Amino acid sequence: MHPFTIQLADWQTDNSAVRSIREIVFIQEQHVPVDLEWDQFDESCLHLLALDATNRPIGTARLLQDGHIGRMAVLKEWRGLGVGTALLKHLLSEAKTRGLAIAIVNAQTYAVDFYARFGFQSKGDEFLDAGIPHVRMLLQLGEQAD
Repeated sequence: MHPFTIQLADWQTDNSAVRSIREIVFIQEQHVPVDLEWDQFDESCLHLLALDATNRPIGTARLLQDGHIGRMAVLKEWRGLGVGTALLKHLLSEAKTRGLAIAIVNAQTYAVDFYARFGFQSKGDEFLDAGIPHVRMLLQLGEQAD
């Protein structure tokens, strides 16, 4: 068993933890250009942090005010252990609490099946974002699988 917790993060106080995970996963592993990783939405959206039993950051994700879910990142050694699932479930719960009718994710193509397990449906053609193939996926909130 690998215990971890999910908590709301505040960009002003927790941005170094959020940044450290995204730098490892997106910039170092996936070679996303630094200028594409950081944007104007970070200060105004809801962020989550996944923490291991010693409170070390191991994952993060964000929810924009319009229902876009993004920047889902889990450290390599924690992948496949339920961290991504827990982050997504928390974001979907927050989206519903905020009265959003739809959740939107631009999923990297390798992650389409992950999002489909929660009821997300692909909409449109594959496209490149930061040189990585993505597919736009939508979920009507209230129809998600648990």
